[in-house]
Amino acid sequence: MWLNLLFIVIGVILVLWGADRLTDGSVAIAEKLNMPQIVIGLTVVALGTSMPELCVSLTSALKGTADLAVGNVVGSNIFNAMLIVGAAAVVSPMTILTSTVKKDIPFALFASIILMAMCYWGNDVSRWEAFVLFVLFLVYMYYTVHGAKGSHAEEPSVKKNYTAAKATLYIIIGLACLVLGSNLFVNGATEIAQLLGVSEAVIGLTIVAGGTSLPELATSVVSAYKGQSGIAIGNVLGSNVFNILMILGVTGFISPLQIQGITFVDYGVMALSMLLIWCFSFTKYKIERWEGVALLVIFFAYMAWLIANAI
Repeated sequence: MWLNLLFIVIGVILVLWGADRLTDGSVAIAEKLNMPQIVIGLTVVALGTSMPELCVSLTSALKGTADLAVGNVVGSNIFNAMLIVGAAAVVSPMTILTSTVKKDIPFALFASIILMAMCYWGNDVSRWEAFVLFVLFLVYMYYTVHGAKGSHAEEPSVKKNYTAAKATLYIIIGLACLVLGSNLFVNGATEIAQLLGVSEAVIGLTIVAGGTSLPELATSVVSAYKGQSGIAIGNVLGSNVFNILMILGVTGFISPLQIQGITFVDYGVMALSMLLIWCFSFTKYKIERWEGVALLVIFFAYMAWLIANAI
């Protein structure tokens, strides 16, 4: 028990420190490439913080536990949209770019609805459906990068006078700490949950999803605290798109996913979370503190419902 508690503490420290390095390095790279923070958040940072979900989902699919693979993605996206955006907005109200409201949030919502349709009504993600998801991911990345021009005017100027080598090193070190720290956290928390007699279903839908979302939580909260809303919201939206289109696209193509245990409520909450962020973003293009609190309240209510029905 004490060793697992130590793993959890070390994991949290590594994730927080790694998120700080990743944020600084990403902002510096964005400046040197003359790219908006939102694009770096949607691509480089989102890919890095989605690595735990990729590892868990791919391993789960190869072991024949498709429910864990898809449940990890659905759960992680709910954590991202409600817990992470909610916590980041409470720390510091998040300014949302016009392009994010018009393109990025709707696409993340669209990806959620596509996954809901595939998994709930078809109860699986076949190879051709996985291929479609991955093609949509490539299309999204193309338009994200090529649509980057003209977004700088909406972002605050935050100078990071790092060399390219130092900024790159910060990103690599930050990502390594995020992945290692989240793994230590998940392993320690899972062992403690098992020792306390918590069911495997609850562990998979809460601890595993929450643990693999820890990098996004740390990165977005640290970014929001530093006033870099582009990195914070871009990381969440990018990670949600990566989780559905890239991770399940790759995972489902390698091993078709037969889904049994994920309910319509789970898919519905995932889609609702993106819809709420979209609605909140229309009010002055900002997510206020009270809106962050509202997201957190809904998130914890869903977690309570999930645990009550899984035990």
